[in-house]
Amino acid sequence: MADLKALAARTLDRAQELDALRFGDFTLTSGAKSSYYFDGRVLTLDPEGADLVSEAFLAMAVEAGAAGVGGPTVAAVPIAGALALRSRQAGTPMDGFFVRDAVKGHGARKQVEGAIKAGTKVVIFDDTVSTGGSLINALDAIQEFGCEVVAVLCVLDRHQGGSDEVRRRGILFRAMLEADADGNVAISDTL
Repeated sequence: MADLKALAARTLDRAQELDALRFGDFTLTSGAKSSYYFDGRVLTLDPEGADLVSEAFLAMAVEAGAAGVGGPTVAAVPIAGALALRSRQAGTPMDGFFVRDAVKGHGARKQVEGAIKAGTKVVIFDDTVSTGGSLINALDAIQEFGCEVVAVLCVLDRHQGGSDEVRRRGILFRAMLEADADGNVAISDTL
């Protein structure tokens, strides 16, 4: 079994080494202002970062009984790829997918992309959860597609309402890291 706390500690160290956690004046996707910014793509597109996050997320996905793994574009795409590959290598293959913001206007006109099939138990994940807008949209879309969401995972929970909404819906929520309003990041209590 993976040591989730050790993986989270090294993930935080790696994020700092990559300057993925920065302080200053930032506007988040939700429009809220923040004194810090966590750029999860810098972390999850880094070879070591992808390895750390996919190892931790695989352990949590297996524990939750998932057979599919994915989340909203753009943040979940590198994680879904790394996690699908890792799951096969570990002997617990899981289909990867990602959810577009809206139905694609051309081609197959899909909102959910990947080999995932209706009826599959899935985990949804994102690199960062603030208010949870894109995450909740992806969660709703994959449920409408016919999948059962057994857990929601993230690298960093900013505690700005998104994780509370997931829990309100009766879905398990786990984060590797969590932050307070001042940007103090620590290993999450949900591990």
